[in-house]
Amino acid sequence: MPKKSRKNKSHMKVVHPTFDDLGHSNVDWHPLDDQIDGRRDQKYVKNIKPRSDGQAKLIEAIDCFNLTMAIGPAGTGKTYIAISKAVEALEKGRIERIILSRPAMEAGESLGYLPGDMNDKMAPYLRPLYDALGDRMGGKKVRQYMDDGTIEIAPVGFMRGRTLNNAFVVIDEAQNCTYGQLKMLLSRLGWHSKMVVTGDPDQSDLLDGMSGLASISEKLEALPNVSVNKLKQADIVRHPLVAEMLDVL
Repeated sequence: MPKKSRKNKSHMKVVHPTFDDLGHSNVDWHPLDDQIDGRRDQKYVKNIKPRSDGQAKLIEAIDCFNLTMAIGPAGTGKTYIAISKAVEALEKGRIERIILSRPAMEAGESLGYLPGDMNDKMAPYLRPLYDALGDRMGGKKVRQYMDDGTIEIAPVGFMRGRTLNNAFVVIDEAQNCTYGQLKMLLSRLGWHSKMVVTGDPDQSDLLDGMSGLASISEKLEALPNVSVNKLKQADIVRHPLVAEMLDVL
């Protein structure tokens, strides 16, 4: 019998969206599409281990406290650790859903009008969260959970008025939240829930004095039931040059 031909998934083309002058996309694209071509799903990370003392303390704090602040420079693994612990809690049945939120900031560059619905418009801002989820669970599983509401990714503005019970909440890039926004987000914490707030006060895209992360973390540090973890250059796990540059910039 003739053998059935098999497609070589390693050569499947990943198509990224482009837009014409009217804002029409060339393809029905989703940020997880890059992870559903068979490559990342087969190699997703099941367990994580701390690579520095600061990361080890952060992981321990997330396990022990319902509210954890992860403050530190870029490359220290704040977001990745927070999302990994959220996935772990979901897989072990400790919580029923994961809610990830971050402000829609353009880092000093105007992106202009973005076509599509709310999810399409937010996709560029939330891409780091999609990447971390895909690394931990695989793209197919993440998309399934997003379709049924087990995983929700939302901008900060959509969090007002909610009470988040039985959830693991990650507030990412919190340095781009004002004091009022962070106060609102922190008060969303409900029963049987955990919240991790990550950010770097030194890399805020807001005008001087508008970011509320530094002042709120300083006030919460005095509370015995809140863990404020300050990671340092020694905890950076990216290229060693990153730590050297941040020392002088």
